[in-house]
Amino acid sequence: MSIVELARPEIQALRPYEAAEQVDDTIRLNANESPEVCAAGKFRRPLNRYPEVRPKRLQNGLAERFGCAPGELLVTRGSSEAIDLIIRTFCRAGVDNIVTHTPSFSMYRHYAAVQGAAVTEVRTKAEQDFRIDVGALLAECGPETRVLFVCSPNNPTGTLLPVADLEKLLEGRSESSAVVVDEAYVEFADTPSVTALLDRYPNLLVLRTLSKALGFAGARCGAVIAQAGVISMLSAVQAPYALATPVVECVEDALRDNIEAAESVQRAVAERKRLAQQLSGFGFVNKIWPSAANFLLAEFEDAAAIMQHCERQKILLRHIGGELADCIRISVGSASENDRLLQALETFSETHCG
Repeated sequence: MSIVELARPEIQALRPYEAAEQVDDTIRLNANESPEVCAAGKFRRPLNRYPEVRPKRLQNGLAERFGCAPGELLVTRGSSEAIDLIIRTFCRAGVDNIVTHTPSFSMYRHYAAVQGAAVTEVRTKAEQDFRIDVGALLAECGPETRVLFVCSPNNPTGTLLPVADLEKLLEGRSESSAVVVDEAYVEFADTPSVTALLDRYPNLLVLRTLSKALGFAGARCGAVIAQAGVISMLSAVQAPYALATPVVECVEDALRDNIEAAESVQRAVAERKRLAQQLSGFGFVNKIWPSAANFLLAEFEDAAAIMQHCERQKILLRHIGGELADCIRISVGSASENDRLLQALETFSETHCG
């Protein structure tokens, strides 16, 4: 059975929006567009015309970069839109649920709430370095569990899910749930994408983004990768013209110029290691967890005081709160930015611990 059959019946019956035909070198009188070209900006495609409903050239470029067939990829407005599309596609309001682990990315819970789907979260333990227990995830699944979300490397803990564990999850819910692996930070990990598993596991969906390693957060461009039937269904749910012309052309140009994140990623990984070593030398830092992402999760004796001190130094960090009230997520910046943070912590040590 395909997981397409797990989707809401009304979604299975849905057909993609049929937009007015777009053909080069024609007079377009079929889309109620203005004939006047907007003067703002200089783009290959004039802004008085709608963009493609689904940008094919961009889709092809991202498929090549992420290692899948073009028909297995849907371009989305960041990976957040993909999360929303997946939950709306598979979960019936007031009936179905999602299962995920916590602490993790809050938008899984957020979009489930928007859709009226219940959420079951399996807590990971700090003393186990926030290892994701796939057995516990499977134990929480029931007949109404339509989607499982796994973030790997996980935000905010930096935890990586071993491929063998993912395969247990995929096999355990093979015809019962879509299993979504959020790989927003995978470039920073010493492991390949799990996209290579697509042919073997029809219930696998993978989220990718240009926001992190490729430095395109402002473009809001990401992708969901899955078998073609699932992608077709998600495309029917996504709004037409979802990607604006300036975004499409910006990312197309970057892909055409063969942007490489390898050196940037190497610098980030080296800085992550240096930052972890330096932070561990402060007496008010209780623990720094291993990370496969571009950030560190650290436990402080007084996280609130650290946050206030750094803010006065014009340095912004992320206080996790909740059961991780003493924990702060620190994004890995440039070498000079990391030096400023370390200097600020030195002054904190002198004034509060001296």
